Amino acid sequence: MSERNGLRITVSQNGPYIVRGGVPVAEQIIDADEEGNSRDWRQGQTYDAPSEYKLCRCGNSQNKPFCDGSHLRVGFEGSESAAARVPYVEQAVEYDGQERILTDAKALCVGARFCDPNGTVWRLVARTDDDSVRELFDGMVGNCPSGRLISWNRRTLKAIEPSREPAIGVVEDPVLGVSGPLWVSGGIQVESGTDGYQYEQRARMTLCRCGQSANKPFCDGTHAAIGFRDAFWDAA
Repeated sequence: MSERNGLRITVSQNGPYIVRGGVPVAEQIIDADEEGNSRDWRQGQTYDAPSEYKLCRCGNSQNKPFCDGSHLRVGFEGSESAAARVPYVEQAVEYDGQERILTDAKALCVGARFCDPNGTVWRLVARTDDDSVRELFDGMVGNCPSGRLISWNRRTLKAIEPSREPAIGVVEDPVLGVSGPLWVSGGIQVESGTDGYQYEQRARMTLCRCGQSANKPFCDGTHAAIGFRDAFWDAA
């Protein structure tokens, strides 16, 4: 896993995410069709990624996505939620299909909406004996940035994950007109700087960067409710 390569994200107490190992960071923009349905990801601006850097999690930095010390100015309260420490399998509900099993941990939803087109993944899973439906289903589920949804091969019981290198995506959502979470991919180890707790290493997860999630350090979709925006929208 990424921990062995020195890649690590530390959730500092009431402060930023401290990223070690030179993890690449870039804008990841939700690409939608003409009807506003989320279809794919498009990479935008890339940022310099030194061996160690700090990413804002209070939502107030004037240098987003990087920390500028604003958490001290605003008195940011970034306490991590006990709910965030529950393993995925203990949160997830299972939906059985012909060739795929869908697991769904609703508390991890960030509202990226890749699950909605084509009748929704919850309905498509029942038709995964069809090759074209199965390919579509795997793609939709694999685009879920938080890993709320996972597709499993019913025969091998192995998770089907897109091949992604360790990286951090700064999510932007043009349809809703908001800035989203930090999308962490590739199994990077996330740890608490408060007590050293090691969060479950997962292929996909999303960290809050608006500062308002009730499931810190993970995103719970609050950015959409509060209309969170960063410099991406100044240039749009």
